[in-house]
Amino acid sequence: MENELYSMKNYGHIEIHLKEYMDARQITRNALARAINTRFEVIDKWYNGHVEKIDSDILARICFVLDCLPGDIIRYSSKKDN
Repeated sequence: MENELYSMKNYGHIEIHLKEYMDARQITRNALARAINTRFEVIDKWYNGHVEKIDSDILARICFVLDCLPGDIIRYSSKKDN
């Protein structure tokens, strides 16, 4: 069998927009972390859009406290990186 090269296609990516949502409502990361009973570091990753794996429990708690839907803070972007 000859050497084969496999590559990932660009399917887009998920963007986290919690920062904009929280800033518009003047809610701090500390306040949200306390309200959903999690560590500041967890909210900081969400706030800065550095979430590697989306925890549905954390997402549900964020949405409950902020009275929002997941689509308000998580978006799919099909833009291709050039």
